[in-house]
Amino acid sequence: MNGRELLIGVTGGIAAFKTAALVSRLVQAGAGVTVIMTKSATELIGPKTFEALTGRPVGIGLFEDSPHPHIELGSNAELMCVAPATANLLAKAAHGLADDLLSTTLLAFDGPIIMAPAMNTRMWEKPAVQRNVKKLEEDGVLMVGPEEGYLSCGQYGGGRMASPEKIFEAIGDKLRMSKSE
Repeated sequence: MNGRELLIGVTGGIAAFKTAALVSRLVQAGAGVTVIMTKSATELIGPKTFEALTGRPVGIGLFEDSPHPHIELGSNAELMCVAPATANLLAKAAHGLADDLLSTTLLAFDGPIIMAPAMNTRMWEKPAVQRNVKKLEEDGVLMVGPEEGYLSCGQYGGGRMASPEKIFEAIGDKLRMSKSE
């Protein structure tokens, strides 16, 4: 991953803390990583965590740094990964809705996209969520997970975000595939 430019989106799921481990691993592997957080994500993990790990500012607001950050961020990256991808983000992405920096960047990004869904089992199993996942997969988005396991709500079931290691491997595989094409 040495020298590869990546965008990592972080949404407001409790699994956002795992994304710090993913970002750290990507940076240690030599990737340039830029993080975009939703406002909800900042309630669970501080942007300073990702700034310290990447050495770069974290994107949060749609109009904070430039008039077109969603286009600029997307034009500099080879791959975009959203981890965790909440039900809300999956719905926005499946229907082309864009009302914050992360969703507008997703819509403007024309490279490979990976999403790591994470939510409560009952949410994950809802037909609406499954339709959105299917639509995104049809559009070429690679889904990594979710896995079964203990969830933050104390329940056991599907909906747990894939491990940072599995997401890291999926990013590496996708980068190798895109380099050979």
